[in-house]
Amino acid sequence: MLLAGKSVTCFMLAIIGGSGLYELDGLRIEHEHRMTTPFGVPSSTIVQGTYHDQDVLFLARHGANHALLPSEVNYRANIFALKQLGARRVVGISASGSLRQELKPGDLALVAQYFDHTRGQRAYSFFGQGVVAHVSTAYPACPSLSADIAQAAERCGQPIHQGKTYGCVEGPRLGTRAESFFLRDAARCDLVGMTNVPEAFLAREAQLAYCAICLVTDYDCWMDDPAQHVSVDAFLATYQGATAKARQLVGELLQRPFSETPADVRQALAGAVLTPDDALTATQRGWLEVLRQ
Repeated sequence: MLLAGKSVTCFMLAIIGGSGLYELDGLRIEHEHRMTTPFGVPSSTIVQGTYHDQDVLFLARHGANHALLPSEVNYRANIFALKQLGARRVVGISASGSLRQELKPGDLALVAQYFDHTRGQRAYSFFGQGVVAHVSTAYPACPSLSADIAQAAERCGQPIHQGKTYGCVEGPRLGTRAESFFLRDAARCDLVGMTNVPEAFLAREAQLAYCAICLVTDYDCWMDDPAQHVSVDAFLATYQGATAKARQLVGELLQRPFSETPADVRQALAGAVLTPDDALTATQRGWLEVLRQ
């Protein structure tokens, strides 16, 4: 068990997603990390391996056997553990519904913006309880990592939609038509899902380059034809095919060096923490140091 305060010095890509995405041809699994953090226990054991001489971490967001609802995921522990293990880039893989005709079930999409439509059941920040910080999330997706993913998609001939807006809902129920139309028309979202918030924002607080690849599984419920509305059966059938596409894309992504992460991402905490260090407890200084690395 790796405890908070004992960091591993390496710089690797972390993948957060569903089972099967670590099963890349040529991936050699080397370690399984069972961890605790100052924010609790991550969703699952974190798998570490190498692919084309690059270190990779994999974390199943919903835990073993998909046991956690979106609002039950310990997003803070997940992101903190990945940062502590040496991740500097995170690719989140998540299923999503489409709010646009051109985003078809089975497609892949890159998220650029987020609209938070959750209900306050989640822990949204590392900060609070005596440590105050305000981090900019005007542009929550790392542009360099997004470009690397887009280029990898082009190299392997995998079409991917770019620059999309993701509306995050609380779940676990599937949405109403009124909610679907609100997200589509009023909030101008392109995709709807239950998991990328607060994951994307916590990654920025941890100074991690973050980008989400969405696997489009359905048209939510805004279409007039009920046969096009989201259902678990249709979701599962489409998700398997989309997962194969994502696995191919991640494999291609890992075959080349990553672009340099912009300073506003890697130094997101510079000037953002208002509480003086000498006012912090030893425990607070410990976890803040991990985020600042």
